Amino acid sequence: MLLPVFCIFIAVVVVQFLYYIVVFGKFSFAKPQVVTPKRIPISVIVCAKNEEENVKRFVPLLAEQNYATFEIVLIDDASSDNTLELFEEFEKQYSNVKLVKVENNEAFWGNKKFALTLGIKAAKYDYLLFTDADCHPVSKDWITTMSSQFATNKTIVLGYGAYDKIPSSFLNKVIRFETLLTATQYFAWAKLGKPYMGVGRNMAYRRDEFFKVRGFMDHMKIRSGDDDLFINQAATGSNTTISYAADGFTYSEPKTSFKDWFTQKRRHVSTAKHYKMFDRNQLGLFYFTQLLFIALAIVLLAFQYQWIAVASIIGFRYLFSWISMGFAAGKLKEKDVMYWFPIIELVLIFTQLNVFITNAFSKPVHWK
Repeated sequence: MLLPVFCIFIAVVVVQFLYYIVVFGKFSFAKPQVVTPKRIPISVIVCAKNEEENVKRFVPLLAEQNYATFEIVLIDDASSDNTLELFEEFEKQYSNVKLVKVENNEAFWGNKKFALTLGIKAAKYDYLLFTDADCHPVSKDWITTMSSQFATNKTIVLGYGAYDKIPSSFLNKVIRFETLLTATQYFAWAKLGKPYMGVGRNMAYRRDEFFKVRGFMDHMKIRSGDDDLFINQAATGSNTTISYAADGFTYSEPKTSFKDWFTQKRRHVSTAKHYKMFDRNQLGLFYFTQLLFIALAIVLLAFQYQWIAVASIIGFRYLFSWISMGFAAGKLKEKDVMYWFPIIELVLIFTQLNVFITNAFSKPVHWK
C-alpha cells in the first residue's frame, strides 16, 4: 500500500538533488569571482519615500565611495517627512549629488516605478547602479566591484543584497537564510542562462536595457516589481551576469517582528506570479518538492515503512542540500545560518504555505 508513496518519495529526492547539486551548484561550486576595475561613469540611483532616518545615515556612505566618476541620483517620492529637506542638504554638500523631486500624480500616486523612471531619465550616465534608501554598501569599493562585471555584451549585473546580523535572533537567521537561498537561486539560474529576478537593493544595468522594454510600462499597474519584474522581462542569458565578490554586497536592516517579515514575504510572492511561465514553474516545482519531501517522510516514518531505507534517503537529502547551500553561504558570508539549516528550512516551508493561503484571500500592501 505504501510502495507508491515510497516511489514518489524517491522521485522527490531525485528532483531536489537536481536542484541543489546541478542547478544551485552552478553558483555554489563556482570559483571565487575576479574583480577587474573598469573606468565606467556610473549613476547610483536611490529612491526614497519617508526615509529620513535611513538617508541621514546611508547617503554619506554612498558619497564616500572610492570610484573615479560617479553621481548619486536621489529621488524623493513625495515624502511627507524630512526626506526631501535632507536630500536638498546633500545636494548642496556633495557636488556629485543630483536631486529628483516627485510630486504626487493622480495616475501614478504612490508608485515607486514612476519615481524611478523619472530618476533614470534624469541620470547623467548610461550605466545605472541601484540600491534602496535603507541600504548601505559593505565597502568603499562597492561601485568598483559591481561595475567590474559590465562587459560589451553584459549590460545587466545582479548583485547580492544582504541583511544585517542581529545576535541571538532566530528570526534574523531565518530572514538571512531565505535571502541566501533566494540569491543562490537567481545567481544559479543566471549562470545557466535563465535569469529571472534581481533585487533592487543591489543591481545594475545600462539605461538602454530599460528603454528596450519600455521601462516599467508593461507592469506599471503592479505596485511592486521594479526590480524582479523588470529583470524577468529584460534579462537574457546573453546580456546578464552576476556579481558576488564580497566588496560588492549591500546590507540593510531586516524586519524584527514575524508580522512585518510575513507582510514583506506576501508582497514578494504576489509579485512572483507575474513571472514568465518557465520561471513560475521551476520555482513552484522546487517549493512543491520541498513540501512533499517533508510530508512523505513523516508518513513513511510514521508507518515504519522501510524505515532504514527512508532514514538513509532523508540523511542523503539533507547532506547534499547542506553541502550545496554551505558553499553558497561561504561565498555570501552567511555561514552561521547553516548551523540551523534543517530547522530554518522547516520554518520557511510552512511560512511559505501560510503566505500562499493568506494571499489567496487578501491582497498584500505595497510601497509606502
